[in-house]
Amino acid sequence: MTDAQAQIGDFLSRQMAQFGDDTIAAGMRYATQGGKRLRGFLALESAALFDVPRDRALYAAGAVECLHAYSLVHDDLPCMDDDDLRRGQPTVHVKWDEATAVLVGDALQTFAFELLSCEDAGTAEEGLALVASLAKASGAQGMVLGQAQDIAAETAGRPLTLDEITDLQANKTGRLIEWPAQAGAILGGADPAPLRAYAKAIGLAFQIADDILDVEGDAATAGKALRKDADAGKATFVSLLGLPAAKSRAANLLAEATEALQPYGDRAQTLRDLAHYIVHRDK
Repeated sequence: MTDAQAQIGDFLSRQMAQFGDDTIAAGMRYATQGGKRLRGFLALESAALFDVPRDRALYAAGAVECLHAYSLVHDDLPCMDDDDLRRGQPTVHVKWDEATAVLVGDALQTFAFELLSCEDAGTAEEGLALVASLAKASGAQGMVLGQAQDIAAETAGRPLTLDEITDLQANKTGRLIEWPAQAGAILGGADPAPLRAYAKAIGLAFQIADDILDVEGDAATAGKALRKDADAGKATFVSLLGLPAAKSRAANLLAEATEALQPYGDRAQTLRDLAHYIVHRDK
C-alpha cells in the first residue's frame, strides 16, 4: 500500500502539472495529498488480477482518488459536516475559504472523468464503461445520495434504524469502494461479480470500523476529529449494535470478503490483506 500511495501521488502530480500554480490548482494538489489511498490501491490490485499494466490502471486509481477527495472537500464544508481537520491538516475551506473549497471540489470531480477519458486509460469501450459506472457510483444513485440521506437523518427527529443506516452507508461510503474493484475487472475484460461482492463486504466493514474508531480511536492517529457522531446524537453501527456486536459484524464481513475472492486463488492475497487492514486499522 505504501508503494501504491507513492505511485498514485506521483501520477497525480504529473497529471496536475498542466494546471499551473493558481489557487484552484494548489487546492487540488493539497486536497489529494496524504490519506490511505485505499480506493486507488483497490483499483491497482483488482486490475493486477487480470494482468492489466500498472501504467494503465493508474488512471482509474487516480480518478477515484480525485473523486473521493472532492467528496471530502465538500463534506468538510460548514454547510455539511463543518470539519476543520482532514488527514491531520486544516481542511480546504479553513486553509483558503469556502468558495475556494467549493471550486476545488468541482475541479477534482471533473478531473476524475478527464483522467478516465485519456487514451492511455484504456480502449474507448473501457473508458466509456469506467466513466458511466463512476458517474453512477458517485452521483444521485450513489455517494451523493448517501450524503443527502446523511443530512436528512440529522433533521429527521429520530435516530436511523439499522436498515436505514446500512443503506445510507452503502451509498455514501460503499459505492466508491465498490467502483475501483469493478474497474479492475472492466479493464481486464472479466466478470466483475466476485469483486463486487468482495467490495460490498469491505465497504460496509470500512464504515463499521470507522464507527468503532470514532469511539475507541485516537484523534492524533486518525488525523481527524472523533466522537462527533456521539456528541451529535447520530445513529451509528456502534450505537445501534453495541461495540462488541459491531466488532463481530465487521469480522463476519471480513469472512464474506475473503470468501468472495476464492475464484482468484493466491493471486488475491493482497486483497485479502486489504480486507484485514480495513477491519483492524487505527486511522
